[in-house]
Amino acid sequence: MPVHDNPARPLKSLSEHPLRYKLNNEVHARPPVSLAHPQRVSYLALMHEGTTESEELQHLRSLADAFATPLPEADGGHLQLDVGAFRLKWERHNEFSSYTFFCSPRPDEVDARNGALPRVPAGWMDGLPGSVMVSTHIELQSTAELAPKTVMDSLVSDGRQGVASQVADGAAWVFTDFMLTDGWSRYLVLDERLTQRQAGRTVQRLLEIETYRVMALLAFPVAKDVGRLLGRAEGELADLMDGMGNAATPEDERSVLSHLTRLAAEIERSVARTTFRFGAARAYYQLVHSRIAELREQRVGSFPTIGEFMDRRLTPAISTCEAISRRQEELSGRVARNSQLLRTRVDIELERQNQELLVQMNRRARLQLRLQETVEGLSIVAITYYASQLVQYLAKGMKDLLPVSPETITAISIPLIAGLAALGLRRMRHKLAAEEGAHGP
Repeated sequence: MPVHDNPARPLKSLSEHPLRYKLNNEVHARPPVSLAHPQRVSYLALMHEGTTESEELQHLRSLADAFATPLPEADGGHLQLDVGAFRLKWERHNEFSSYTFFCSPRPDEVDARNGALPRVPAGWMDGLPGSVMVSTHIELQSTAELAPKTVMDSLVSDGRQGVASQVADGAAWVFTDFMLTDGWSRYLVLDERLTQRQAGRTVQRLLEIETYRVMALLAFPVAKDVGRLLGRAEGELADLMDGMGNAATPEDERSVLSHLTRLAAEIERSVARTTFRFGAARAYYQLVHSRIAELREQRVGSFPTIGEFMDRRLTPAISTCEAISRRQEELSGRVARNSQLLRTRVDIELERQNQELLVQMNRRARLQLRLQETVEGLSIVAITYYASQLVQYLAKGMKDLLPVSPETITAISIPLIAGLAALGLRRMRHKLAAEEGAHGP
C-alpha cells in the first residue's frame, strides 16, 4: 500500500520525551514584531545582577495594571504586551533582560530624540531592575518622507563619522554612528520597499548587533587585567626556571617547586574566573557577524558599512581577548610541565636518598644478624651451663645408685647438652626461614 494512503496515526500509545514540545517550540520563540512606518523603537538591555525572572515579571505586571491590561503568560522567558499607547517586547537572556518599546508617532509628536519613551510612565521606567548595558533608539521612516541623500548630506556637512548602508538587497537604508548621545545610541532606518515583517526583522537584527557587540566587549577589560597578570607570571616563571637550573641542593629544588605550585594555583584561579567571559565573548562576536550577514548590506558611497565598522573597531578587541585567552592557557600548560619536570627531579633525589637508607638498613641488618649469632652462641653456653647444673643436682641426689661420681656425669652431659641446644636453635632458624620464604619477600 502506498505511504500516502495510510491515515495519520495518533501518538497516544507512545511515550513522549518531556522536552519534546519545548525543544520544538524553541525555534519559533522570540519572533520579530511586524512594523509599519513611521515607527519609533526604544530598546534597553539591563544586566540581571541577581534579579530573578519573577521579580521582572512582577514589575511588568505593575505596568500592565497601570493600563488596565492583563499581562500575557511568559513563554520561555519572553512576552509581548500591548497597552494601546505602545507595545512592549520583553525577553530574558542568560546575562541580561531586554525591553523593547514600539509606538507609531502621532502628528503632534515631532521630536523623535526620545523614541517611544514619552509613552511609558517615567516612574515605571525608573524602577526597572538591573543596570543598563545597552540603550538604543531606532526611528523607522519611509524614503518618501525622508530621502536618503538628505541624511547623507547632513552627515557629511556635520563631519560625523557615520555608518551607512543599504540592507535587505537594497530595500532599506540604515544610518548610525554608534555614538552615545545623552546615554543612547541611535539608528535611522529608511524603508523603501520593506514588508512589515522584513521591517521587524531588520529592526530586531540592528538591536541584536548593538547588544551583542557591547556584550562581547565585556571581555576586553578582563583581558587587559589578565594581560598584566600574565606579564608578571611569565617573568616569575623565567626566574624560577633559572633557579631550577642553579639549584644545588634538594632544599633548593623543593623551594622552587613550592613557588611553582603557588604560581600554578594563581594562574588556574585566573583561568577559572575568565573562561566563561572569554567564551561568551566569542559567542557574542559570532552572533554579531551572523546578524550582519543577515542584513545583506550594500555599500553607500564613501560611508563604511556596519560590517566594515565592526571589522575595524570590534574585531581587534575580540582578537586581543582570544590572544590573551590562548596565552593564559599556554602559560598554564608551561607551568604544569615545568612543575612536573621539577617534581620528577625531586622524586629522583628522594629515591636516591631512600636507596641510601635501604643500603644503611641492610648494613645494620647484617650487623644485627652477626650480633644475633653471637648472642645465640652465648645462649647455648648459658643453656648448657644451667642444664648441666640441673644434671649435677640430679646426679648428686642419685650418687649411691650411680656407678660413677656426679662430677663425671656432669662433665659427660655438657657436650651433649650443648649439641642438643645448638641443634634446636639451628632447626628453629630453618623453620623461620622456611616460613619467611613461604610468605614472600
